[in-house]
Amino acid sequence: MDLRDFRESDNVEDRRSSAGGFGGSFGSGMSLGRIMMFWPIIRMLLRTKFGWAIIAIGAFFYFSGYNPLSSGGGSSKVTTDDEKKAIFIKKVLATTEEVWSNLLPKYGIRYQEPKLVLYRGHTTSGCGFASAQMGPFYCPADRKVYLDLGFFDELARRHNSPGDFAQAYVLAHEIGHHIQNLQGTLQKVQHLQQRWGGNSKKSNALQVRVELQADCYAGVWAHHAQKRFGVLEPGDIEEALNAASAIGDDTLQKQSQGYVVPDSFTHGSSKQRVNWFYRGFKSGDLRSCNTFE
Repeated sequence: MDLRDFRESDNVEDRRSSAGGFGGSFGSGMSLGRIMMFWPIIRMLLRTKFGWAIIAIGAFFYFSGYNPLSSGGGSSKVTTDDEKKAIFIKKVLATTEEVWSNLLPKYGIRYQEPKLVLYRGHTTSGCGFASAQMGPFYCPADRKVYLDLGFFDELARRHNSPGDFAQAYVLAHEIGHHIQNLQGTLQKVQHLQQRWGGNSKKSNALQVRVELQADCYAGVWAHHAQKRFGVLEPGDIEEALNAASAIGDDTLQKQSQGYVVPDSFTHGSSKQRVNWFYRGFKSGDLRSCNTFE
């Protein structure tokens, strides 16, 4: 994907430099366990004015976004490779802003740009605790996409889906959920799932439709990104299709447990994900993405 001359989005909240992926928030970044671990030192410092000064200085740096209790290296550092991924994904986000701001009004919807939160390890979201193990996700409560860039390494190594457009597809899928949020689709689905209670089979089937529609919306974005900006390179669409196939529920279940349980699907099979992305890409029309019929 050729984005060399494209702008980077400003709608990014970068938490990667904070230890553990948290921003400068006492309640989120510093766990009670860590406080208790350092309590003997803290208690000793509280006995003197000099100690109070040290605590005050430490608190100032922490709430400024630097955790004085973190180690100086390891996961708190942003590597050069990490930064290259961040720049690329910020540019991809900018293309989604351009495409959807222009396209959605044609369907009677005003586009409101979401935020992208980059973090490492774990952080907090409007939907609760977030960790790298959860993978990228969209939180409708705060209208933010949460992404640990390390996921792309896993996508390439574990799922054999390398390539920059595979990464772009992942973000475009999450932005697809934002479109669903603006449409009111996510709210309707949540209401139904709550009404069904413990009927996981029906809830899962409905969630699959939500995810497949987000795949289709990612395809619509790719269609218009190419039409407006000519950013696609040979092999890009194949990278997206390969990624969609690699993270299908059936493929992941076969890898993890050796067999497939369709009733437990939450994102759709590999074939479904590929088909819906490609449908959106070929049509460029949101109306072709009605997975609920």
